[in-house]
Amino acid sequence: MAKRFFLIVLDSFGVGELPDAYLWHDEGSDTLGAIRNHPNFLCPNLKELGLFNIDGVGGGVPSPKASYAKMAEKSMGKDTTIGHWEIAGLISPEPLPTYPHGFPEELIREFEQKTGRKVICNKPYSGTEVIKDYGKEHVETGALIVYTSADSVFQVAAHEDIVPVKELYRYCEIAREMLVPPHNVGRVIARPFNGEYPYTRTANRHDFSLVPPADTILDLLQKAGYETISVGKIYDIFAGSGLTESNRTTSNTHGMQVTKEMQARDFNGLCFVNLVDFDMKYGHRNDIAGYAAAATEFDEFLTSFIRDMRKDDVLLITADHGCDPATPSTDHSREYTPMLIYGQGIRGGVNLGIRKTFADIGATVLDFFGVPQENTSGESFLKAVQR
Repeated sequence: MAKRFFLIVLDSFGVGELPDAYLWHDEGSDTLGAIRNHPNFLCPNLKELGLFNIDGVGGGVPSPKASYAKMAEKSMGKDTTIGHWEIAGLISPEPLPTYPHGFPEELIREFEQKTGRKVICNKPYSGTEVIKDYGKEHVETGALIVYTSADSVFQVAAHEDIVPVKELYRYCEIAREMLVPPHNVGRVIARPFNGEYPYTRTANRHDFSLVPPADTILDLLQKAGYETISVGKIYDIFAGSGLTESNRTTSNTHGMQVTKEMQARDFNGLCFVNLVDFDMKYGHRNDIAGYAAAATEFDEFLTSFIRDMRKDDVLLITADHGCDPATPSTDHSREYTPMLIYGQGIRGGVNLGIRKTFADIGATVLDFFGVPQENTSGESFLKAVQR
């Protein structure tokens, strides 16, 4: 009989600062805490599953339908790439490089030479603000807007009428090939925009990630003959490694629609989903109202998703880091993440406490399919929650 595991990452949905948050200047960060009292936040399904029963969150229900845990990140970072890698069984003891003062001049000169275009900006910047401040110059000169953030990213923005999307992707591939140690950033991101000033970013963003340095649970599942289906930017985060199918999405709404389509299909394996709008549209823009509304939309999606789950299906909801929209910072925050696991074969109300690593999730996925962990990290909690 086919077995299906749906692993959904609510990108940046943190539940409070980690003990070492001070190392990233993230003291006091609490993404869920920032949105839960907003009038746009209405999440009865998440509450019934046990989101508020998680240690330290508060406001739980007497008999949660799911089992739950608070996940600590063991990797040294707070970015999307290593957060997802850790979920998939790879712990990163060294942080990926960041560039708080911009990229080295020699690196930029090499990129200019290889693309045949000048570079402007080369600073940490908000993605929406950078096109306001540098968009006109780009349109007038054709120079590429290169910028970064507190994360390990090399971002290239260009107007689609000046630099066609395929050409922008080619430039990003050039950057990806260039960025080797010690400049091996986690992601090179194409950031196309269009329209008239102050311009609008389009849905044609594309991430060019590092290839994971070792096998993840995706590789192990694929080698064992299981399907590994990605929804959203999962394919980009893992550079396609270990995935049998990719489904790109343009928004949370689209991502949930595709996930429902996957649920209606017969497959045998893992469906790994990333819902990016929490982070990209709301966390980074300090939009508490938008973040709260996105949580409500996801909760509404859960109504039909839970109703349509098959007998042997398992649903696990988690996050990869925080991005507290209530702090002055617009960057990711070093936070615990939630973990809710649900299904007919999963007991409700089991408090798995505070887990030492996100990798426990990957270990649990492998355990569900009976696939040995080999060299991946983490400790499965499947036996603690199975009926």
